[in-house]
This record gives sequence, structure tokens and C-alpha cells, in this order.
Amino acid sequence: MRSMSPNVPLLNDYKQDFLLKRFPQTVLGGPRLKLGYCAPPYIYVNQIILFLMPWVLGGLGTLFYQLGVLKDYSAAALSGGLMLFTAFVFQLTSLYAKTKSATVEQILTTDILAEEDDHEFTSCTGAETVKFLIPGKKYVANTVFHSLLAGLICGLGTWYLLPNRITLLYGSTGGTALLFVFGWMTLCIGEYSLIVNTATETATFQTQDTYEIIPLMRPLYIFFFVSVDLAHRFLVNIPALEQMNQILHILFIFLPFLWALGTLPPPDALFLWSMEQVLQFGLGGSPMSTHLRLLVMFTISAGTAVTSYFIPSTVGVVLFMTGLGFLLSLNLCDMSIVFKHRVTRHRVETKSQPFPGDSAKLFTWKQYLMYIIILVLALLETSLLHHFAGFSQISKNNFQDTIAYTLVVILTVLWILREIQSVYIFGIFRNPFFPKDVHTTVTVFSEKQTNLLKIGRVRRILLNLGSEMLSVSSCIYWPFVLRRRLCWTFIYSVSPFAMIAFLSLDSSLQGLHSVSISIGFTRAFRMVWQNTEHALLETVIVSAVHLFSTADSWWNRSLNTGIRLLLVGIFRDRLTQFLSKLQFAVTVLLATWTDKKHGKSATTVCILSTIFSPVVLVIIAFSALLSSPLLPLFTLPVFLVGFPRPMQSWPGAVGTAACVCADTVYYCQMVPRLAAALQTAMAAGSLGILLPGSHYMGRFQDRLIWIMILERGYTYCCINIKGLELQETTCHTIEARRVDEVFEGAFEQEHTKVCSFNEHFGNILTPCTVLPVKVYSDAKNVLSGIIDSHDNLKEFKDDLLKVLVWILIQYCSKKPSMQENIPKTENKRETSLIVLPALNSVPHPRSLEDTDSSSSATFNDWSDDGNLFDDELTITKGKEEKNNFKVVPSTNLPIPGSVNSQRASDHPSGTVPENDLFKIIMLGYPAVDKGKQGDLVSIPLREFSCSHSHLLSLPQEWTPSCMPSSKMKEMSSLFPEDWYQFILRQLECFPSKENASSVLEEIAKDKVLKDLYCHTTMTCYFSLFGIDNMAPTPGHILRVYNGVLPWSSALDWLTGKPELFQLALKAFRYTLKLMVDKASLGPIEDFKELFKCLEEYDSDWYIGLVSDEKWKEAVLQEKPCLFSLGYDPNMVIFQIGSHVLVETGL
Repeated sequence: MRSMSPNVPLLNDYKQDFLLKRFPQTVLGGPRLKLGYCAPPYIYVNQIILFLMPWVLGGLGTLFYQLGVLKDYSAAALSGGLMLFTAFVFQLTSLYAKTKSATVEQILTTDILAEEDDHEFTSCTGAETVKFLIPGKKYVANTVFHSLLAGLICGLGTWYLLPNRITLLYGSTGGTALLFVFGWMTLCIGEYSLIVNTATETATFQTQDTYEIIPLMRPLYIFFFVSVDLAHRFLVNIPALEQMNQILHILFIFLPFLWALGTLPPPDALFLWSMEQVLQFGLGGSPMSTHLRLLVMFTISAGTAVTSYFIPSTVGVVLFMTGLGFLLSLNLCDMSIVFKHRVTRHRVETKSQPFPGDSAKLFTWKQYLMYIIILVLALLETSLLHHFAGFSQISKNNFQDTIAYTLVVILTVLWILREIQSVYIFGIFRNPFFPKDVHTTVTVFSEKQTNLLKIGRVRRILLNLGSEMLSVSSCIYWPFVLRRRLCWTFIYSVSPFAMIAFLSLDSSLQGLHSVSISIGFTRAFRMVWQNTEHALLETVIVSAVHLFSTADSWWNRSLNTGIRLLLVGIFRDRLTQFLSKLQFAVTVLLATWTDKKHGKSATTVCILSTIFSPVVLVIIAFSALLSSPLLPLFTLPVFLVGFPRPMQSWPGAVGTAACVCADTVYYCQMVPRLAAALQTAMAAGSLGILLPGSHYMGRFQDRLIWIMILERGYTYCCINIKGLELQETTCHTIEARRVDEVFEGAFEQEHTKVCSFNEHFGNILTPCTVLPVKVYSDAKNVLSGIIDSHDNLKEFKDDLLKVLVWILIQYCSKKPSMQENIPKTENKRETSLIVLPALNSVPHPRSLEDTDSSSSATFNDWSDDGNLFDDELTITKGKEEKNNFKVVPSTNLPIPGSVNSQRASDHPSGTVPENDLFKIIMLGYPAVDKGKQGDLVSIPLREFSCSHSHLLSLPQEWTPSCMPSSKMKEMSSLFPEDWYQFILRQLECFPSKENASSVLEEIAKDKVLKDLYCHTTMTCYFSLFGIDNMAPTPGHILRVYNGVLPWSSALDWLTGKPELFQLALKAFRYTLKLMVDKASLGPIEDFKELFKCLEEYDSDWYIGLVSDEKWKEAVLQEKPCLFSLGYDPNMVIFQIGSHVLVETGL
């Protein structure tokens, strides 16, 4: 294949091989004539025989007809019957082969392309050969139906391609032979894909062919061509039908290429596209956001048009069209769901679950009342004007002409007001009214945009006063999905009522109505509400042509106003599509010409495209006529016409194929804010005319938002929001940079002239406006010089103790039972008891050597010596063998004969139960020296000196008893007692007590409570750092931040208490954030500043891991700030990720 440049081939070897195998298979309907290996010859011979079988059977009927033995219909019946029998034989043979034990064995190969067609065959008629040639159907019903359809297509095809019939159409023997041969090739292709093996179609709409619809695609198109010929046979003397039959006979032989190029749509896509086109242009509706809504709305709208035809009264017809046009333009689906939910909730008279989404908030009784008022006013206006038009023809014409001039003025004003809302006028000149310094803060920008919003209110008064309803029914993200709805309330509408007046005075509604009147005016009265701006433009065009043309012209004489509006609407839509596709083609041509990497071959293609520009224009016109995509082949200016498809060009519900990643949650938070900003922009006209199928792109930092309008109606608009892939590759970064250049040229550059020129005019991306949206900014900073600083790490240990104390006291002061127990403790004189181990007690009667050696050895193995950035716990094999036992905490396995400590609340006050005896067998532990059992653990019950201390007491199960007494004595000296008392005096947990300060003072002096906090704090501190009292390393901080603690004798005790473990981890992460802030902003001056800093962390920050569920909850709850710690192994650096919720321009 020719290369685009010396180093970039247009198709590499893999793609060339794939194309040479797949394209002939698609053209021929399924025969695989090129496999990935040398298959036996009978495989190809069998496929050729199966392919030509319909031609052989049809040839028998044709021969008998040409010899005069059978009539034409008898010959067709004979061929169809033989094909039906053959099709059943094929399917039964495939079914029989599936029941055989032999299976198709695939050859193991490393070639990915060959895995789908490399098989091992044993014989010409073996089961594996049959299953390869005729895979068969998945359902029995399809086996019968496809066989019947194959017989019908063969019989009708024989009748369609009879030589005498073709000669009668064209009168040429050479043309007859050509059409006969290639026509039967088309029939064989359709039959093969139906009953033998279905080809991989280029035009694919469903990702999974669950119901085997794809095999029906080619036979259905053949049946359509044959049906036109049958209509010509039985409906004589219709010249247009005869010409159409002649054209289709010629086009019939090109069907295989149209199928291969993907121009003809699959049956499901064709069905949905046809319904959408009829609904939009024939019935005045809008493309729907889901296929189910499309089907329901099409049925109701078609029933409305049919019903209007049978209404005898002209006034009744007008009222019916006006009322149904208004009602069908509303979002009836959501309104009915909300209404049903409220009725059900009121009927059961119970408090039900809140309604999902925001629809219940949108459709309040005020909205329903407003809709009723608008409907009554519209019906009243229509009836009065229609009744007035029946009396005076002269007055009616004058009044209708006056309304026509008024509509022209309204359209002009609306057009001007809409253009000055965007940053560019006509996409060429910068709007002088648009704020110049967009890069300033959002508050300043919003203040300067106030004048534009006032102009937008004037526009809404003319178009539809008030705030319209924006219903974001389906929001898809890359890689996720979200649903959101917002409401606009229409108080009064100038343009719709003016257009209703124009239509009500039309003379076509005064006489007997026909089918054209029912269709045309049903659409017209619907369009007034469904799409007011387009209806206004169409009405102005029709009225202008009527005013400035003669009354005897065909336009005014043969067509009523409704049909004129219908034709103008179709012409407007197709002209708009033609211009947009032409702009796209020119953009692709210029981009290919100016891009140097394409090489000389691309230049040659551009020159050929310019020479054959009439052909390109025909292709563009054909694409616009079918409302189908324009596909540039290999991104070169070689265009193909894609198959027509509905506006929702993907199957299934919105967002079913979306993926989920770590960035999903940020888009979930952004979309509600974005929808609110879109509400204001759409109401003001900043985004132009809202057309179903229009695409918009939003940009903020490294995020790209793709917005597509799916459905548009009166008071609602359904949009689809996708979060696009981030800049993870070089090409994506270049593309995103190009988008940034377009936006920066419009919003961030200084514009000295009043109306500067758009530097990117002609680009497919035209900037519209800036939307103030609250989103999370993304910033990553390197911790080099902070996390590896010895001074910072030394302060880190001291700060951790203070943060631990603050976390524990805050936890106890916010317990749910705190406020409930305050009144009860004032008169309660019973002393509170607490289990507190004495400092001179020994937790376990084991040897000191075992304790110290096992703890220190394992801790040293976990340390960072040898590998600073190791994220895994490393324990050598020799030390694992030596320390193969675990210390059992005394609280879980008490020593036989020891005192069984219990809570004071478990027994009556003043009484202590007798000691229980336990028999415990400890397997795998070293023997205990009985000579040392005399020194038993003493756990006394100690009383609080303050009667209120138990309100701030730690939970009983948090009482530590796993550390050696010597170590506890050594570490207790590090406890920050001054900070502890300062925190207690700052508490506000007694809001109803007048002597709260004195109570807190008494609690602060309670030594028992202080010792309890000291023991728990130091045990947690010991668990986080281990035995060694040295400064931590960066690797240590990273591991503990991620929840991987070093081994220590207190590790099992801490991990066995999940709530305390999370508090200790939270304190560690707060301390890291404090260390970063102190290194960046300066040291903490006093306790008061530290207290405020920790309160800010607790209220405005979430400090944790990006992978945590609480991180996602914090984002959705819009926590002002987020903080995380990470490590880049490639660059060997530590990083912090900071996300701040800011209101910025998107």
C-alpha cells in the first residue's frame, strides 16, 4: 500500500492482510475465500457451490419460463419452493453437525489475525467442515423464518430478473444480459448471508446481534427493489413508477458495493431513523433521547394527525391541534412519573422514599398551574381568532399581514440579541459587549456580564419570558454516567402566541380539511411550542413569500400554509446540514494540505479532490439529503456517505457502555454545577439555537466535557454530557493543546480593537461563552526538600502526639450520648470506674529476651534500610523462622488464675464478682517459667476525680495493655500535657451549662482521665512508629499514610480496633499535612493557631487516599479541599495531590 510519508504507511502489514481478507468477505456476503493458512481445496469449492445454489435453482425456473413451459409466476413459485427446501436442508444439516461429537479444532498460533479462521478439517463432509461452512442459527424460530424468507426472496428474485421483463423495460439485449448476470450475483449475496453464513457488515448499529437481525439486512433491501417492480406490474399507466423501476433495476447490481461501503443502514437503524424523520418533519416533533420515547411519541403524534382528519368541525380541529401541539411539546414522561409518585405517596399516607433525581423539585404545583394557564390562553386565542376569520375575509387578510410583519420584527430582534450573547458575532468578529478580561476572577467576570444577561432577559420576553426548564435527562461521562434535571418556568410567551394568531387566521382552515391540511397544520401548531425559534423562521419565510409573490403562483395556489411550512422546514434542515458538511469537508482538505507529515501522497489526494469537486459536492449533498454522516476515509479528503441513523446513534440506554475510572467522581461533582450554568447560558442564547444533534465542548484544566443535545421541547431540553479521555498520550496532549489555543484566542488574549478578528475562523470549533462552574482544581507538587528534611521529620514526631490527642478528645466530645448524659450526671453521685493498667505491671509473664528480640528484629526488618522507597514489608527468612510466634494480648487470653477485669457497669455498684478460672491451651508458644508467675498483672479499678470525666472518657475496649511497663514509663514523658489541658479548656461540649468553664477545668485536672489518654495516645504512637524513637524516613511516612503499619507488639491491639485504627491513621495524615503547611507557610506560633489549623483540616479538608470511598464521598459532598500523598517510581519523587473546589470559568 502507498505510504502517506516515508515513515508512516497508510496501512501496515497487519491492516493490509486484514483488509484483503475481510473486504471480499463483506462484498460477497460471507464466503471466506482467503483464510489465514492453506485450507483444503474442498473448503473453497463447497463455499462456491453454496454461493451459486440460488442462481442454479432460479435458473431452472427462468429456463422453463423462457421455453414456454411455465408462466412467469409459476416459474417464480418453482424457484422459491426449491430454495425453501434447500434452505431447510442447509439448516438441518448444520443442526445435525452440531450434535456430532467432533468439534472444530483451532490451530494454536501467535498471529492474532489468524485466530478467527485457522481450523483443522478432516474430510469434505465432516461435521467440523459443515459447522465451519454453515454455522446455523441460534433460535429455532429464526431457522424457520429465515428459510421461508430465503424461498420468498429467491422466487420473487427470479420473477424480478426474468430476461423478457428486463428487455421490456430497456429494449436492449446487451443491457438485459448485464443486468441478469450481475442481478443474480446480488441475489446470491443476499441469500448466502441469510441462510449460510452472515458477513461482517460495515454498517453496524447494534454491538451485539442478539436476535440475529443482521442476516435480514440484505434480503430486506432486495425485497424493497422487488416490491417496486411488483407495484409496476399491477399498477399500470404510472410513468413515474416505471421510471423509478428502471432506475432501481440499474441500482440493483450496485447493492453489494453499497452494503460493503456501509451506505445502507441496518434494519433497526433504518426503522428508528425513518420514525425520527417523520416525527421531526412530518409531525412537528423532536428527535427523542431514547428509542422507547421515540416509539411512544411517534405513535401518539401519528394518532393525533389521524384523529384531526376525522373531526368534522373546523373550530374543533383548530382547538384539537392547538391543545395537543402544546401538550406533546412538554416533557410528559417526567411529568407523569412525578405525578404518579406523588399520588401514590398521598394515597398510602406514609412517608415514602424521596423521588430519585430532581424531577420532583422541578414539577411543582406552580409549574402545572402555569402550563394550564398557557394552554387555556392558547385555546381561547385560537377559537376567537378562528371565529373572527370566518366573518370578514378582508379584515382577516389585513390582520394576518400585520401579524406577519410583526413576526419579521420579532425574528430580527431575537437574532440580534442572540448574536451579541456569544463571544463572536457570526463567528468572525469579537463581540464588543463581551467582557474582555475573562481571565479575571469569576466574580468580576459575572459582574461585567450582567449587562449581557439583561439583554438575554429581553430576548426571553420576546421568545418565551421567564426561565425555561433545562432537563438534563441523560449525562454520559467518559467513563461514567450521571442524570440531572433543572427547571425553567415559562410565564408568558410572545412568539408562540403571535404564530398561533397567524395560523388561526389562515383561510385553509375555514373549508373542508383534507389529509394535507391535517398533516401540515398538526405539524405547524406543534412546532410553535416544540421549537419556537425554527417555527418563527419558517413562518417568516412563508409569510414573506406570500406577501411578495403573485397569488397565481404554484406555491400559493396548490399548497396550503401547513404544507408550505413543512417543505420550508425540510429545506431549512437539509440546507443547514449541507453547509455544515461543506465546511467540514473544506476543513479536512485544508488540514491535509497544510499538514506536512502527510507527505506527497496527501497532496496528490487534495489535488484530485479539487479537480473532482463536483463529485465531492454531490456526495456532500447526498449525505445532507439522507441526514447521514460524512466519513473521510483515513482522515483524508476522500469522503464516503455513512448510513442514516437516529440522533441517538448508539444502541441501548444512555451511558450503558461508559467506563469508570478514578476521575469519574470529579465529573459527577461537576455535572450538576455545569447543568445549572448551562441553564442560564441557554436561556440567554449564549449557545445559539438549541438544535437536537448539536455538539458543544467544555474545557477546564485537564478536563474535557462533550455536550450533545438529544431532545428539545417546550420548557425542557435533554442533553448528553460525556467526560472525555484525559491527556495520557502524546497525541491527546497535542489535540488538547490545539483546543486550548482556540479558547485562549477568544477569552484570554488582550483585544485592543473594538471588534477584533477571529484568528481561528473556519475552525470546526467556535468558542461561545464562559460558564462559571464550581469544580475541583488539580495541582501536584513535589515534596523534595520537605519530606526528606531531617528537621521536618523530627518535628513530625512531636506534632503527631499533639494531633493524636486532639483527634481523640474531639472524638469523645462529639459522641452521640454526650449531650444526653449531661443532665443526669449533675445529680449522680456514684463514682465512675475505669480499668487502667498500672505502670509497674507486667502485661505477660514471658522473658524479656523474647519480647525485645522479637519486637526489635521484626521492626528493623520493616525499616527502610537498604531500600528507601520500598512499599512492601520485607522480612528475611531467617528471622521469620526465629520469630514464628505471636504475642497474645492479655485482654483476649487471660492467664489462668489471674483477675478477670470487667467493666464497672457489668455488675452492681460497690460489688466485684469473683474471679473466673480459665483453661487455655497455647500451642506453638514457648514454655513459661513458673518461677516468674508470682509477679502477676495488676489491673485496678480507678475512680475519676471529676464526676463529668466519664463524658470524655475513651471507650473501655480501647484501654491498652500490650506494652511493657518500662517502655510505657519512658514514652509517657513525651505526652504533651499542656496541649492536652489546652484542648479540654477549648471544648464547647456543654452549651447549655452556665458553669461550663469550671466543669472543663475540673476535667482537665483529672489525673485518671489524663493517664487514660496518655496510655492510649502513646500506644497508638508506638504502633505508628515502632519501638525505635528515631525520626521516620520518607518511605516510612508513605507506607503508614497508605495504611501499612510497621510490626510491633501493639500492632494487633490497634488493628483489632478498627475505629481507633482509623483515628490514628487520620492523625498521621493530618500531621503530614501540617508538616507541609509549616514548611510552606511558616511555623505555628502557639497552641491557639495550631488548634484553629486542626479545626480547618477537620471541616474544610479531606486528607486521605484517592482510592478510598470516603474520598469519593468528600468530592460529591463538595469538600472545599482535598489532599493526598503519592510516589512516582519512575522519577523517584514524592508528590502531593491537592484538589481545591473553586468557582472558575469553563
